Amino acid sequence: MRCTTPHGRWLSMGVLLTALTGCAMSNTESPVQTPGKAKASDTELLETGAQWLQDKPPIRALNLYLDGFHFYNGHPDVQMEAHHYCSVLNEEVFQCVIYDGNSADAKLMGVEYIISKRLFAQLPAKEKALWHSHAHEVTSGQLVAPGIAQIAETRLMEKLANTYGKTWHTWHTDQDKQLPLGVPQLMMGFTADGQADPQMVQQRDQRLGVDTAKNKTARAAIKSAPIEQGADAWQQGNAVQLPDPTGHTHLMPRPSTGSDENARGTQSKP
Repeated sequence: MRCTTPHGRWLSMGVLLTALTGCAMSNTESPVQTPGKAKASDTELLETGAQWLQDKPPIRALNLYLDGFHFYNGHPDVQMEAHHYCSVLNEEVFQCVIYDGNSADAKLMGVEYIISKRLFAQLPAKEKALWHSHAHEVTSGQLVAPGIAQIAETRLMEKLANTYGKTWHTWHTDQDKQLPLGVPQLMMGFTADGQADPQMVQQRDQRLGVDTAKNKTARAAIKSAPIEQGADAWQQGNAVQLPDPTGHTHLMPRPSTGSDENARGTQSKP
């Protein structure tokens, strides 16, 4: 059973207690099989000792689980699910590690930094082009916090609706099935209905036991502020990506998604 609640500074104790009643049971396996020899017995022993003897404050601070969708900047048809494990640094800054699943063997795909509208507005124009808005992800119901009750999730989404994210994927597990290849890729979030592959969203919903359409209805009262100028720059033709000296392509057609795997779009446009 996976049961994750938001940081206590965000919600009242009453809402937190309510959130505990919404725990969901679901697992998403990684689609990647890494090459290499099986763990040796002394490695497993070291792992066990480290688990009990080493303190890991940065890891313990990752107490918020979000699930949503990303696409490669400049290629909105190349889409995949992303499992975010986040810590709340303060009311205006969050940091997340992103995995391709929520099981113990999930592969680390990248990172996302989330900041408030106020902080985003202070960024230089060229920096803003690296960031995407979260308003549509929230109001569409596509961004979810699995395992918490809807009343608590809706309150959390009110806080995220006017934030902005900068996301880099370092292992493109939608395509690279053994090892991380090439350079990091800048990712974006959806900004309008009809952009996300409906089959991808449906497959995620069934596996995690969430309902995007019901979320959208529950969040109807969330009124996000106008998107800050400079965000979602891909919509104006300014799709930033790092040149890859290896020549590795990140946009090849992808195989269909298994029912227990990270969801991804099923077709890629030329």
